[in-house]
Amino acid sequence: MGNDSESLVTEVLAGKRRAISRAITMVESSRADHRAEAVDMLEALAPSAGNSIRIGISGVPGVGKSTFIEAIGNHIADQGHRVAVLAVDPSSAITGGSILGDKTRMETLGRREDVFIRPSPAGGTLGGVTRRTRESMLICEAAGYDVVIVETVGVGQSETAVADMTDMFLLMLLPGGGDELQGIKRGIMELADMIIVNKADGDMAATARHSASDYLSALKLLHPRTRNWSVPVKTCSALENSGIEEIWQTVEEYRTTISSSGELAERRALQAKTWMWSEISESLIAALRNDPITSTRIEQLEQEVVAGTLPATLAAAKLIDIFLRKQD
Repeated sequence: MGNDSESLVTEVLAGKRRAISRAITMVESSRADHRAEAVDMLEALAPSAGNSIRIGISGVPGVGKSTFIEAIGNHIADQGHRVAVLAVDPSSAITGGSILGDKTRMETLGRREDVFIRPSPAGGTLGGVTRRTRESMLICEAAGYDVVIVETVGVGQSETAVADMTDMFLLMLLPGGGDELQGIKRGIMELADMIIVNKADGDMAATARHSASDYLSALKLLHPRTRNWSVPVKTCSALENSGIEEIWQTVEEYRTTISSSGELAERRALQAKTWMWSEISESLIAALRNDPITSTRIEQLEQEVVAGTLPATLAAAKLIDIFLRKQD
C-alpha cells in the first residue's frame, strides 16, 4: 500500500468526511489500479468495520422514504449515534437516478456533522452497484458510523440485494387496503423484518390504522425471515415526526433479539460467504471480458447466440474453454 493509501486509511479511521468520500470514490472506480488500491484499503479497514446495525429500507414510489429517513436519521443522531445513509439505485443508469434529489430533500439531515449521506454510482448493473454499496458500508463502519441505512430506490431485484447485505429490512407502504395489498409482491413482503405504514396523518390517519391491521393479517400467512421474531406493523407520519421514536425502539429490540439468539452472527457470516462468491463471479466475468484472447471471441459468440445459430450454454462453454486453455 502506497503512502497516499495509508494516509487515506488513517483519515477514514479518524472519521474525516472528505476522506470517507474519497475512499468510496475509489471503490466505485472501475480502473484496475484504483481497484487494486481499493482492495488493499478495504483489507486495512476491515478489522474496524462491522460495529453497526445495518438497516435496509425500501418502499413503493411516493411512500415518502426521503422524509422518513430524514426524520428517523435525525432522531437516531439525537440519541448520540453516527448515521450513514447509502443508496442503491439500479434505475440510475436509465433515468439519471433520484437520490441526488433525495439528498437535497434530506436538508436538515445532510447538514449534520454526525451524518454522512452518499448516493450510489450512476450507471452499471445492479450487481455492480450493490458490490460497491457493500464496500461503502464497510468504509462507513470503519469511520465510526454505528447505524448504516441502505435505501433502495429501485424495485424488485434490488430489494433482495439490499436485504442480503443488511441486518434488518424495513418495508414502507402507503395507507390503503384491498387493492394496494394485492399489488405488493409476496416475495418482498417475506423479506420484511418490519412494515411501516407512512403518511398516517390528517384524513389518512384512520386509513393508515386499517391498512396496518390488513397488513398484519396478511403477514400471518407468510413465513417470517427471522427466527424468534414476529414482524411488527407500525404506523407513522414522517412529515409530522410521529411514530418515529417507537419505530427506532423496535429496531433496537430487534437488534437485541437477533444478537442474543446468535442469528445476527449467523446472518452476517452467510452474507460474507455470499459476498465472496459474488466477488468471484464478478471478477471472473471481468477477467473474461478484459482478456485479449477471449475478448476477441466474445462479440462473435454473442452474434451467433443472437442469430440463434449457437445455444447460449454452448457459447458460454466455448468461451470458458478458451479462457482455461490459455491458463495452461
